[in-house]
Amino acid sequence: MTTHTATSYDQLPIVDLSAADRGPQARALLHAQLHSAAHDVGFFQLVGHGVTRAETDALLTAMRAFFALPEADRLALDNTGSPHFRGYTRTGDEHTAGARDWRDQLDIGAERPARIPAPGEPPYWWLQGPNQWPAALPGLRTAALTWLDRLGTVADRLLRELLTAIGAPADFYDPVFGHHAHPHLKLVRYPGSAADGTGQGVGAHKDYGFLTLLLQDTVGGLQVEREDGRFHDVPPLDGAFVVNLGELLEVATNGYLLATNHRVVSPPGATERFSVPFFYNPRLDARIEPLPFPHAAQAPGITTDPTNPLYAEYGYNELKGKLRAHPLAARRHHADLLTPA
Repeated sequence: MTTHTATSYDQLPIVDLSAADRGPQARALLHAQLHSAAHDVGFFQLVGHGVTRAETDALLTAMRAFFALPEADRLALDNTGSPHFRGYTRTGDEHTAGARDWRDQLDIGAERPARIPAPGEPPYWWLQGPNQWPAALPGLRTAALTWLDRLGTVADRLLRELLTAIGAPADFYDPVFGHHAHPHLKLVRYPGSAADGTGQGVGAHKDYGFLTLLLQDTVGGLQVEREDGRFHDVPPLDGAFVVNLGELLEVATNGYLLATNHRVVSPPGATERFSVPFFYNPRLDARIEPLPFPHAAQAPGITTDPTNPLYAEYGYNELKGKLRAHPLAARRHHADLLTPA
């Protein structure tokens, strides 16, 4: 009698980054786990990252204080006032896969002066610019920008270990990061289910850049598309970041590493869910060169989707997503970049 064991999707692979410091054997096991998780799933839970509970609590405290502000204070930062897509998006104004997302959020990036594209320059330079901060909550700026720097350090180390894990030079993409990298942070609140019963907290999508590190609370709702073609819950794991690979790593490896579809199902009733995704992105003008690694001959090619072209020049990849996700800001500031319906 043959027994068939069904694949278990109760949890994503769990990767301990601190194993890199525990000698050659532990590091070799880390690399085997990273290789498998990135190639087979495109998602994993990261522990041993070194970010302390105190650091996490400082960000979450500032975040909850922001969403507790009067609505007028939040709307004063409405991202429709920013040609750089920075600021507050009220519930229902962001769209994914052509449908509204039932969440509100604050979009934050590296604090830099606006760069308005000169004639002939790529339009993605609009994505560089200042953030919008609430006057009533000065501590939020410090907490958010500190988090950008802290998770940038973790993501840099993780990317180096991941590249090493698949036999590539660890420093291959160093030139496209550095001081001119384009990290992005969202402070997100899911207020519960929409009154009309729509369950889309955020629709199925892939991320634009290299790596995403997500801090989620204990409510749950994140789902990842797995090998069976279905979306499976990602149970929250205390102290872990949920990591997923972005489209640029799929492009860089010709599909050997996976950028995986994921979504969030709205929490039931009026239950709130908070999450903080950090996006590790290169310079806007970075061209992502093919990665030299020994498994390149086994790469299946990048995903082909006529509705979602993948660009090797990062700025175009992100601009594509911003124009879709924030239609009100796009129509107000960038009508010339929109494709006629």
